[in-house]
Amino acid sequence: MKVLLHICCAPCAIYPVKVLREKGMEVFGFFYNPNIHPFTEYRRRLEAVRDYANSINLRMIWRDRYDLELFLRGAVFREENRCRFCYHTRLKATAQIAKKGKFNAFTTTLLYSKFQNHELIVDIGKSLGKEYGVPFLYEDFRVGWKEGIEVSKRLNMYRQQYCGCIYSEKERFCKPIIKTDS
Repeated sequence: MKVLLHICCAPCAIYPVKVLREKGMEVFGFFYNPNIHPFTEYRRRLEAVRDYANSINLRMIWRDRYDLELFLRGAVFREENRCRFCYHTRLKATAQIAKKGKFNAFTTTLLYSKFQNHELIVDIGKSLGKEYGVPFLYEDFRVGWKEGIEVSKRLNMYRQQYCGCIYSEKERFCKPIIKTDS
């Protein structure tokens, strides 16, 4: 079975690649992440995925475009639902590549993170799978969360602290100030 795995970052790829390969699947990675901000963060993640893929002989398909404007146009004025747009954009590109490349299925490393909206990712993936005629392969990769972290630390891999978008970066660094009447 030939599977296309959308990869958001190198640490999140560790466990899913391992599981899919252990199940006898032929795994190809796909890097496309227009949400990542700033550009220096995008480049760090891209290079980390490139290094990791090379180290484990993972064949990759690269859509190395910094499409930040695309992400912002889809998220502006919909900040509360930005993840829906972001997941859909990346999974749609993955489904399109999977169809063109005659893959048996596609999936994503977004299913590894306990910080992502798992149910929304699955719903979008299944819907796009039906639309493009390539099944969305569901696997709850969150069970390998700790293992992926341990391996990424052991490999001295770049580990980011936010999903990548400008909004999550703000949430990470800019905590709201709670005012109280004195």
